[in-house]
Amino acid sequence: MSSLPADPAHRPAPLRQRARAPSPAELEMIPWLGLLDATERTRVIGALQVVEADPGDFVCKIGRQANYWFGVLDGLLKMSNDSSLGFAITFTGVPPGAWFGEGTLLKREVYRYNIEPLRKSVVAGIDIDTFEWLLERSIPFNRYVMNQLNERLGQFIAAREIDRLDDPDTRVARNLAALFHPVLYPGVGTLLRITQQELGYLVGLSRQRVNEALRSLQAEGLIAIEYGGVRVLDLPALRRHVHRNA
Repeated sequence: MSSLPADPAHRPAPLRQRARAPSPAELEMIPWLGLLDATERTRVIGALQVVEADPGDFVCKIGRQANYWFGVLDGLLKMSNDSSLGFAITFTGVPPGAWFGEGTLLKREVYRYNIEPLRKSVVAGIDIDTFEWLLERSIPFNRYVMNQLNERLGQFIAAREIDRLDDPDTRVARNLAALFHPVLYPGVGTLLRITQQELGYLVGLSRQRVNEALRSLQAEGLIAIEYGGVRVLDLPALRRHVHRNA
């Protein structure tokens, strides 16, 4: 039996229509805001928009023109390909503190990836005109963006090398090490709020297999499995574990 089409009256409004101004507490979650002078900060705060995104929403969608630079204030997003064209691939998770999409903005291209929430998330954004105004005006902001690009490039190169392996434990360790990146994801700290099911979505494994890998890493003293999340106990050692097994 075919299902009835969804009632348009009950469909959520597009993200842009649900956007609002950030609260003072949310402004404190933006790591680069403190790099700006008073004039820059005033303009950015006036331009910043915040939205609560749910699973099924698209923050970025393949083929859409990039017009905003986005950041995660709370929750967890995933970056993936278009599964309708073939095998689904999740490139990375996007946890709190992450700002992303600057490369696509700089090239004024359309998105070549999807960004969507794994759970209810709070996402902030500034428009491309404000982003480019900051690049032209602020040296500290330029350095921040350049550092983002450099760190992300290194992360994706390492991911490409390790993803050639068929070892589930190494895949879980690599993704955890990436999600605890202190430069790209400063909002995470030492405790990542993530379920084993969500981690399974990111690495392409079942929840049961993720649980086995996490317990193995915990036995080595690298992480601690806590209620509703994972705490990293020794990030340098976790990174060495990944590359040793690669």
